[in-house]
Amino acid sequence: MGAAGLHSAYTFLNIHEQNGFSFGFFNTASLTALVVVWLLLFAALDKPVAKLGVLVFPVAALLLASDVAYPSRPHPLTHHDWQLTVHILTSILAFGLLNIAAVQAILLAIQEQQLRHHHPKQFMLALPPLQAMEALLFQMIATGLGFLTISLLTGFLFIDDLFAQHLAHKTVLSILAWLIFSALLFGRLRYGWRGQSAVQWTLIGFTSLLLAYFGSKLVLELILKKI
Repeated sequence: MGAAGLHSAYTFLNIHEQNGFSFGFFNTASLTALVVVWLLLFAALDKPVAKLGVLVFPVAALLLASDVAYPSRPHPLTHHDWQLTVHILTSILAFGLLNIAAVQAILLAIQEQQLRHHHPKQFMLALPPLQAMEALLFQMIATGLGFLTISLLTGFLFIDDLFAQHLAHKTVLSILAWLIFSALLFGRLRYGWRGQSAVQWTLIGFTSLLLAYFGSKLVLELILKKI
């Protein structure tokens, strides 16, 4: 909790100094990691997800350290209307929740494998039963998909051209992620999908979303050095 508070303080101070948030690669990645951490901490109040922090917290610390070590040149977006604010916030919340779902899927896969081979480690024994882990996974996916739906709808309604050159790949990959997660939920309800199939499609959907949100930033800012 204290580390999350310090991460939040750094983010707010950075926004204040730049007179707005700078949507550079490490800035955005650090902010998204912070949202994931707080979502996980709040979810842990009434759900057995605290142990997901074993993967989430080190990644958040690494992204914060990268943001501090490699600051972006300011590109603040200080003036925008409520429609764009809703789009940005729901996009970040969708990514955060589906990020937690992806971590949950990884732990679920490891837990299932160890139980199948009758050699569960102490950490895995401390996790909830497989059925509870699966139920929690699909709850996270359903909630994240809800926010992703709002994000896409507000994007289509309030952004002039979502298929413009600089937005086309984000739009296509986000829609692909939406279709994957929707199909996964439908398969769960209609055909009882579970286990490795659920894990694999969760990770595929999250990878699509990850590329949609950060793929172009990674290429342009860190590889091509255009920003």
